[in-house]
Amino acid sequence: MSESQSGKMFGAVTVGERGQIVIPSDIRKSFQIKPGDKLIVFAQANAIRLIRSETFTKFLAEASEVMEKIQK
Repeated sequence: MSESQSGKMFGAVTVGERGQIVIPSDIRKSFQIKPGDKLIVFAQANAIRLIRSETFTKFLAEASEVMEKIQK
């Protein structure tokens, strides 16, 4: 995400009857989100955050390496 995307408002979504939302096309294009991409959903205070599964997996791997170094 570029600095210009940080805190940028992309629009509003409506929750459907099945609890689904559509991510606005502007944000999908900006973050290169394509059909079939996996996103991890986090709830934090009064916010919902989406993180690419690849990004989260990489974070966990790096965090695991750091924890192993700390424990040695």
